Amino acid sequence: MSAWVLPDHIADVLPSEARHIEELRRDLLDAARGYGYELVMPPLLEHLSSLLSGTGQTLDLQTFKLVDQLSGRTLGLRADSTPQVARIDAHLLNRQGVARLCYCGPVLHTRPAAPHATREPLQLGAEIYGHAGLEADLEILQLALDSLSAAKAGPVTVDLADARIVSALLEGLSLSAAQRDAVHEALAAKDASSLQALTAAWPADRRSGMLALVDLYGDARVLDEAAKRLPALPLITEALSNLKWLASHLAGISVTFDLADLRGYAYYSGMRFAILVPGAADAVVRGGRYDEVGAVFGRKRPAVGFSLDLKALVGVVPKPALRTAIRAPWGEAPELRAAVARLRSQGETVVCVLPGHEQEIDEFNCDRVLVQAAGQWVVQAI
Repeated sequence: MSAWVLPDHIADVLPSEARHIEELRRDLLDAARGYGYELVMPPLLEHLSSLLSGTGQTLDLQTFKLVDQLSGRTLGLRADSTPQVARIDAHLLNRQGVARLCYCGPVLHTRPAAPHATREPLQLGAEIYGHAGLEADLEILQLALDSLSAAKAGPVTVDLADARIVSALLEGLSLSAAQRDAVHEALAAKDASSLQALTAAWPADRRSGMLALVDLYGDARVLDEAAKRLPALPLITEALSNLKWLASHLAGISVTFDLADLRGYAYYSGMRFAILVPGAADAVVRGGRYDEVGAVFGRKRPAVGFSLDLKALVGVVPKPALRTAIRAPWGEAPELRAAVARLRSQGETVVCVLPGHEQEIDEFNCDRVLVQAAGQWVVQAI
């Protein structure tokens, strides 16, 4: 095998796509800043015990591990940034009130999340710490939608769920971890026959409620149907009410519900959402509430957020038009070099044509040229 062949599901990003990704990164971080979110930059690797704290087996299996040559301790390359941001909120910022944080950086996965997915997503996300109310849930949803609007994605569909519904149905049951995992897998696959076998010995109301979840997906009528078919447990009643409230504030947005949806990271503890756009095989944004994520760091704080992969997003949104640029000759004359420097200081892209390469096509849309006229360097339209 050639030495320069990259590992499976790892790829270079070439100029055109890289330009698109970088422009999206700037636009989306600017959108977050417009809401008052502060940028943080957690490290790509840290001690494994900290990196996997409270995230369960899913992230453990997705995390590359290596030995630190300085300390001898095991390090991990992050597979998700949310636990790191929770650590920053708990131990470094340690604020008493609300903290709005955003981030953007690569994460690494031992296995691709989908057949054609990269193992090196460029994860961008935003999170609110310190507010347990629906107001924070709605804000994070609105920011996610504004981010996709900035990327010119659409029309979008928001799919809502709530982790408390399944948790409430499982609460008090004597199930092993393997049995819980089997229930989750059957729900994710909407496998009613497996669920019937797994719940055979359950109390009648819990069993009927779990079996009902398989069919509880669709438009807003799902919530009314759920209120009839699910047991009237306090957590379920609250979850359904909250989902209805959130949907009522998403005017002009297509909203669906899937009350059995458990995809994504296992740390979600409340409202969950996925946003779908045409052309994408899976959701381009996932988020929700994860109030337990900071508990392992000694500071259990309400938390809600979302994340997306910029590399995946560029594949399903329109490519932006190339920025116009100015073509200039290469030269040593002080007047020419001063003219080029002045244009660049004004924010223009100036491409100096190197000797012998006058006919080459470049990545930039040069619609003007710098020429000498009457002893002055001036810009003219091509």
